[in-house]
Parts: sequence; C-alpha cells; structure tokens
Amino acid sequence: MSPVPSNDLRRKDRITRYKPYVPKEGEDPMAEYMNLLAMLFSMCGLMMRFKWASWAAVYCAFIGFSNSRNSEDTKQVFSSFMLSISSVVMSYLQSPTPMAISYFS
Repeated sequence: MSPVPSNDLRRKDRITRYKPYVPKEGEDPMAEYMNLLAMLFSMCGLMMRFKWASWAAVYCAFIGFSNSRNSEDTKQVFSSFMLSISSVVMSYLQSPTPMAISYFS
C-alpha cells in the first residue's frame, strides 16, 4: 500500500456528511410505486404472456395516474399507461381466448 501523498487535493471544507431523504408531510409516494408496478406487470404480461399481469398493469397505471401530482413528470405516467395498454393488446393478439381461471377447472 502506498503512503498518502503530501499534496492531497481533497478539500476538507467541501466534505459533507450523508443525510437520508426525509419526505415532507404532504408527500405520498403511492403514484411512483404504482407506476413502477405498472411497468413491472406490463413487462411480465408482454414477456411471459400472462393476461392477469397485463390487467394488473392497467389497474396500477390507473391508480398511478389518479394519484399523480401536477408537478410530476407526465412522460413517466404516460409511458407506464401506454405500456400497460399495449401489454393487454399484445397478450390478446397472441392468444384471443378469454382469460380462464385455472384454479377451478
């Protein structure tokens, strides 16, 4: 291990200690969680052809859209909503039969 050089360029006055983010009183992260779940369910519906995951993605996208604030990025909400709709459309284009409950049959 090499010794620390005498011309150390780090500035001690610029070092600040990490403080974790504390949400404000009125912030609710429900919209962000629902948009994330919508994207995850959409990908499951598209990749694994699960129709229930596609419908869960639409449900989560609607909840995320309804809980979003005006200042939130609209591209994120719009992309999760359109991805969930495309997941439903693609899952029914690949297999047009209705979704069956396999637990009871």
